[in-house]
Amino acid sequence: MSPAPDLVERLDRLLPQTQCGQCGFDGCRPYAEAMARGEADIDRCPPGGDAGARTLATLLGVPAQPFDRSRGPHHPRPPVALVIEADCIGCTKCIQACPVDAIVGASKLMHTVVEPLCTGCALCVPACPVDCIVMVEAA
Repeated sequence: MSPAPDLVERLDRLLPQTQCGQCGFDGCRPYAEAMARGEADIDRCPPGGDAGARTLATLLGVPAQPFDRSRGPHHPRPPVALVIEADCIGCTKCIQACPVDAIVGASKLMHTVVEPLCTGCALCVPACPVDCIVMVEAA
């Protein structure tokens, strides 16, 4: 049985849209769909923190619980990726890894992060073969 589309939509809107995958799903929407089907608990989103878990619990009418700390830390103000320009080889692996298209550049040229678009998911960091991406405090 498929969940009601409006419930999925409401759950998805409550999630932080980091698309980080820390919940075990490929993004916020798949996690919302799983919660709506009753296949995932409300505690799987570190970016949403305890407040996010409480909000999801309220919507679903289930008992509130803190987010699962084993999935990663909650950052009240998420960090953003920064490409160390002198070290970037232009491989485009970070561009491919970014779920929100916050990294721009071209093959064999230096890449950069569009800070307002970066959600702080850090998926670009392990994708970089020369370790030229660091997470920094947002400006």
